[in-house]
Amino acid sequence: MKISPEEAAKVAKLARLRFDEEALAGFAGQMEDILAYMDTLGAVDTQGVEPLYSPVLHDTPLREDKAQKTCPRDKVLANAPATDGQFFVVPKIV
Repeated sequence: MKISPEEAAKVAKLARLRFDEEALAGFAGQMEDILAYMDTLGAVDTQGVEPLYSPVLHDTPLREDKAQKTCPRDKVLANAPATDGQFFVVPKIV
């Protein structure tokens, strides 16, 4: 499927992107490549193939959720604009 730079400009506008004319031509070419690949995938015979819901065939083991200190408080507060030595100090908004 041939994508014109004008059509690419419409898609770019919908995505709130701005391109110059040269970049629009490249964008149109990339869109053509993507649509050509989708046509290739659409031509594959998938009759009798079960849908794949996950590429992982086994249960994913989960680690035990344990609370632990990973960084000391003074290092966490070191880059804060304002602290009271124990907590962040932020402006009151109410």
